[in-house]
Amino acid sequence: MSAPTSTRALRMAYVVACVAGVLFFVTSVGLLGVWPTQMLRDQTTRMAPEVPLRPSVSESRGRLVYAREGCSYCHSQQVRFTAADTRRFGAPTLAWETQFDTPHMLGTRRIGPDLSRAGGTRSLDWQYAHLYAPRDVVRESVMPAYPWLFDGAPDRPTQEARDLVAYLDSLGRAREVAGPEGEARAREGCDCDDDPLMAMAFEGRLNNHPARAIRHGEAPALPIDAAALPRGQALFARHCATCHGPEGQGNGPAASHLRPAPKNLSQHDYSNARLASALWNGVTGAAMPAWRDLSPDDLGALAQAVQALSVTRVEPAPSEALLAQGREVYAANCAQCHGTDGRGDGTAADALPMVPANFTQQQLSLSEAVRVLREGIPGSPMAPWTSRLTSAEILATAHYVRSLYTPSLPGHLRK
Repeated sequence: MSAPTSTRALRMAYVVACVAGVLFFVTSVGLLGVWPTQMLRDQTTRMAPEVPLRPSVSESRGRLVYAREGCSYCHSQQVRFTAADTRRFGAPTLAWETQFDTPHMLGTRRIGPDLSRAGGTRSLDWQYAHLYAPRDVVRESVMPAYPWLFDGAPDRPTQEARDLVAYLDSLGRAREVAGPEGEARAREGCDCDDDPLMAMAFEGRLNNHPARAIRHGEAPALPIDAAALPRGQALFARHCATCHGPEGQGNGPAASHLRPAPKNLSQHDYSNARLASALWNGVTGAAMPAWRDLSPDDLGALAQAVQALSVTRVEPAPSEALLAQGREVYAANCAQCHGTDGRGDGTAADALPMVPANFTQQQLSLSEAVRVLREGIPGSPMAPWTSRLTSAEILATAHYVRSLYTPSLPGHLRK
């Protein structure tokens, strides 16, 4: 006896639904998986440098630590093709930049900042201090600490910590070292004239990370408004006290882990121009980042807060003979780095990892200047001079470099 017509129709509907479901699944995999993958492979072939930079052994191990510790749950590694992303991080990520990532670490959330261009953004000692105790360097950080990657202190990283930091410091480097030739090849292979979105990948600065220090950069003039001092002090407490200490004495919770150590701001006078440069460009070779994510008004307020930390002091006036002796010692021993006129532009300056101090824009207290000449600045090119200079010569040189300072225009604040 044959099945009722309604039953056969129901069975046929099941078959049709099953076949349609399989076809839909296969089509979805093709459209969302296979086809985009092939597109990215073709794009990588056309746009990648002929010899792309491969990760080192340490960086490869660090990537495994990064994956194991779940860093991609909070950090992305993809600068998207949006104006907001390019303004904050730089050029959008090209497919070839992640060609050695298996599996990829693109991430889906940004509880922490994107890390696509993290390489060279922070000093290595800052990275270790941040991994060991994040809130020691970023007061409001929500990142968990990773003390098990260290042997009891941030200056005693295990090999896993070294590998992880090596990996973080490599992010974005492949495209940087590809240089103009690599960018030209990528642009040639992208058909940018027919794809305005892809053209965004070649506009503006490659790495626009607001914290990345720039060795020589133009800084905007910061507005001077005495009424903004309280706001500047609040900004200092929020962003700067973790390194420089609440009173600017260089004794914040992160200070003991950083080399060179944060400046004791109470022993310095800074011109407006010097603070504008340090806050806008950062200090290469040190843990001092740039603060380009703050507005010029906020940076101006912060600069006034830093100037207000300088402790008022009465220094002995040097004699002309003492200044003449200091000038002679300076010319023979200091001008190669700091320049003939003390502007930090000596013949050896460009070969140093840090730009030498510009004495026309900053002035140490006499006791601090003498201490630096005697002890040097660990972690910087500034070495101790006690083996080459007598105590009298050190004192004379300290007086001379202090005499080179040109105070700020009106608006320089003192406590």
